[in-house]
Amino acid sequence: MPFEFGNAPPPAGDQPRAIRELSAGLRRGDKYQTLLGVTGSGKTMTMAHVVADFGKPTLVLSHNKTLAAQLYGELKAFFPANAVEFFISYYDYYQPEAYVPSTDTYIAKDSSI
Repeated sequence: MPFEFGNAPPPAGDQPRAIRELSAGLRRGDKYQTLLGVTGSGKTMTMAHVVADFGKPTLVLSHNKTLAAQLYGELKAFFPANAVEFFISYYDYYQPEAYVPSTDTYIAKDSSI
Protein backbone atom coordinates (compact mmCIF):
# COMPACT_ATOMS: atom_id res chain seq x y z
CA MET A 1 0.00 0.00 0.00
CA PRO A 2 1.48 3.38 -0.94
CA PHE A 3 1.83 6.09 1.67
CA GLU A 4 -0.97 8.64 1.39
CA PHE A 5 -0.68 12.04 3.03
CA GLY A 6 -3.55 13.36 5.10
CA ASN A 7 -3.93 17.07 5.86
CA ALA A 8 -0.30 18.14 5.66
CA PRO A 9 0.75 21.50 4.30
CA PRO A 10 2.91 21.34 1.17
CA PRO A 11 6.68 21.46 1.68
CA ALA A 12 8.04 25.02 1.86
CA GLY A 13 11.34 26.84 2.15
CA ASP A 14 14.28 24.41 2.17
CA GLN A 15 12.04 21.35 2.58
CA PRO A 16 11.56 20.46 -1.12
CA ARG A 17 15.32 20.40 -1.68
CA ALA A 18 15.90 18.39 1.51
CA ILE A 19 13.23 15.88 0.46
CA ARG A 20 14.78 15.49 -3.00
CA GLU A 21 18.33 15.11 -1.66
CA LEU A 22 17.43 12.69 1.13
CA SER A 23 15.30 10.58 -1.22
CA ALA A 24 18.11 10.53 -3.80
CA GLY A 25 20.53 9.44 -1.08
CA LEU A 26 18.28 6.52 -0.16
CA ARG A 27 18.04 5.46 -3.79
CA ARG A 28 21.84 5.68 -4.15
CA GLY A 29 22.22 3.52 -1.06
CA ASP A 30 23.91 6.18 1.06
CA LYS A 31 24.61 4.56 4.40
CA TYR A 32 24.28 7.72 6.52
CA GLN A 33 22.34 10.95 6.09
CA THR A 34 21.54 13.71 8.56
CA LEU A 35 18.80 16.32 8.47
CA LEU A 36 19.55 19.29 10.71
CA GLY A 37 17.10 22.01 11.67
CA VAL A 38 15.97 24.15 14.57
CA THR A 39 12.85 23.32 16.57
CA GLY A 40 9.76 23.86 14.45
CA SER A 41 11.57 23.89 11.12
CA GLY A 42 9.61 20.92 9.74
CA LYS A 43 12.07 18.04 10.16
CA THR A 44 9.27 15.57 10.93
CA MET A 45 7.23 16.63 7.91
CA THR A 46 10.33 16.46 5.72
CA MET A 47 11.00 12.95 7.03
CA ALA A 48 7.38 11.97 6.33
CA HIS A 49 7.68 13.17 2.74
CA VAL A 50 10.90 11.17 2.31
CA VAL A 51 9.17 8.07 3.72
CA ALA A 52 6.24 8.56 1.32
CA ASP A 53 8.57 9.24 -1.60
CA PHE A 54 10.74 6.19 -0.88
CA GLY A 55 7.66 4.02 -0.35
CA LYS A 56 9.11 1.50 2.11
CA PRO A 57 8.02 0.53 5.63
CA THR A 58 10.08 2.65 8.01
CA LEU A 59 11.25 2.32 11.60
CA VAL A 60 11.52 5.66 13.40
CA LEU A 61 13.52 5.70 16.63
CA SER A 62 13.50 8.42 19.25
CA HIS A 63 15.85 9.09 22.13
CA ASN A 64 13.07 9.94 24.59
CA LYS A 65 9.47 8.98 25.29
CA THR A 66 8.04 12.48 24.97
CA LEU A 67 9.43 12.96 21.48
CA ALA A 68 8.36 9.41 20.55
CA ALA A 69 4.76 10.24 21.46
CA GLN A 70 4.93 13.51 19.52
CA LEU A 71 6.36 11.76 16.44
CA TYR A 72 3.66 9.09 16.64
CA GLY A 73 0.90 11.70 16.72
CA GLU A 74 2.33 13.67 13.81
CA LEU A 75 3.03 10.60 11.66
CA LYS A 76 -0.46 9.24 12.40
CA ALA A 77 -1.90 12.55 11.15
CA PHE A 78 0.37 12.59 8.09
CA PHE A 79 -0.52 8.99 7.15
CA PRO A 80 -4.12 8.36 8.33
CA ALA A 81 -4.65 5.54 5.80
CA ASN A 82 -1.43 3.72 6.74
CA ALA A 83 -0.40 1.70 9.78
CA VAL A 84 1.55 3.84 12.24
CA GLU A 85 2.46 1.94 15.40
CA PHE A 86 3.91 3.11 18.71
CA PHE A 87 6.08 1.20 21.17
CA ILE A 88 7.98 2.49 24.16
CA SER A 89 9.92 0.63 26.80
CA TYR A 90 8.90 1.21 30.38
CA TYR A 91 12.42 0.50 31.58
CA ASP A 92 14.57 3.41 32.74
CA TYR A 93 17.52 1.05 32.45
CA TYR A 94 17.92 -2.42 30.93
CA GLN A 95 21.09 -4.51 30.64
CA PRO A 96 20.50 -7.82 28.85
CA GLU A 97 22.31 -10.96 29.90
CA ALA A 98 25.65 -11.15 28.11
CA TYR A 99 28.83 -13.19 27.87
CA VAL A 100 32.22 -11.85 26.72
CA PRO A 101 34.27 -14.88 25.57
CA SER A 102 37.58 -13.00 25.27
CA THR A 103 37.58 -12.30 29.02
CA ASP A 104 35.33 -15.21 30.09
CA THR A 105 33.04 -12.61 31.69
CA TYR A 106 29.36 -13.20 32.37
CA ILE A 107 27.15 -10.12 32.80
CA ALA A 108 23.84 -10.78 34.53
CA LYS A 109 20.59 -9.25 33.35
CA ASP A 110 19.70 -6.06 35.22
CA SER A 111 16.89 -3.53 34.90
CA SER A 112 15.20 -0.58 36.55
CA ILE A 113 11.60 0.55 36.04
